[in-house]
Amino acid sequence: MHIKECIVSAPGKAILHGEHAVVHGKVALAVSLNLRTYLQLQATSSSKVCINLPNINTFLSWDVTILKQLLSDSGAVLGVVDELDGELVKRLRDFVGVANGNLDTRSMAILAFLYIYITVFAGTGDLPSVTVSVWSELPTGAGLGSSAAYSVCLAAALLSASGTIPSPLTDLENTARWAEEDMELINRCAFQGERIIHGNPSGVDNAVGTWGGILRYHSGKITTLSRVPMLRILLTNTKVARSTKVLVAGVKDKMNKFPSIINPVLDSVDAISSTCEQTLSEMASDTPTPEHYDVLEELIDINQHQLNVMGVGHPAIDRLCGITLARGLHSKLTGAGGGGCGITLLRPETEHSVVLNTIQDLRDCGYDCWETRIGAAGVQQHSPLAVKEEVLEVLARY
Repeated sequence: MHIKECIVSAPGKAILHGEHAVVHGKVALAVSLNLRTYLQLQATSSSKVCINLPNINTFLSWDVTILKQLLSDSGAVLGVVDELDGELVKRLRDFVGVANGNLDTRSMAILAFLYIYITVFAGTGDLPSVTVSVWSELPTGAGLGSSAAYSVCLAAALLSASGTIPSPLTDLENTARWAEEDMELINRCAFQGERIIHGNPSGVDNAVGTWGGILRYHSGKITTLSRVPMLRILLTNTKVARSTKVLVAGVKDKMNKFPSIINPVLDSVDAISSTCEQTLSEMASDTPTPEHYDVLEELIDINQHQLNVMGVGHPAIDRLCGITLARGLHSKLTGAGGGGCGITLLRPETEHSVVLNTIQDLRDCGYDCWETRIGAAGVQQHSPLAVKEEVLEVLARY
């Protein structure tokens, strides 16, 4: 099998509005971040399959003949399917030496890679020798969709390498995206990787990684907004660890104790998401106005107060909001809360010095902070000319 070298990337994600309320049937808006995960796939002549993950200090290789035994044990042509193959997952867990309760990042990343690699190439009747190197601008475990961006990159690169989907890149292009039907397949394949890593994910993160832009999620249905503006933000990681499971349970407990108080809050969050969606649509179809940004800022402030009422705020997020508000900027938590990450909207007229000083203030608190954009493109294939120099330097080491 002839394997062509390819470089792909996929964005991370943040929740703009609708955290926690989405669990109770309300609308959430998920947005792509212009912080990306990059993957380089190369054919090798060593009869080995190698995975290099420098972000988590993981470098492994296996003989192709050993992996072929896992394939032959399946007793069926696997291919890419909509249901996770539990028997294959069990064999891979035994092969990697992962106990059922072990959910560390390294083990899950290895399992997702091997599962997608084997299922994609099962239909070809052969497992090729390849080296896959992945590097990400996204922090792991911060609720920013790093695992989904990884799974989307794996799916896109391996499906292309197998010939299941064509390469979208032509000699005249430096960056290209796949046709809609190919994106659907990438998304389905990436979802299986997310299921291995997270167990029962919603599918939002891999959908954002695949299509990019802004997605509306409501009661299991994911809708891509057709036209969205690219908005500048600050993304801040407070580095305060939190348990999504515990926070979700806490909101549920408050609902049970005070239904007449919390249920209207959830309805109000739903209205925030809908109002934001309408405002973003107006901004995409016409020239954004200062009034549009006024609305977005007010929605951010209201939603942050709502999240505090639900009990998922944290002093670290309060400090973030206070620091940015002192410079005229508006912030809210994004994701599960209880620490974690926050987003800060930047208006077009925000002075560069204000941005730099705000970033420094936040870093002085011990937080990580990046200026980035929301609404970035989904999964893409790149020529080496279109990839940042520092990314190529990292990938070239492995």
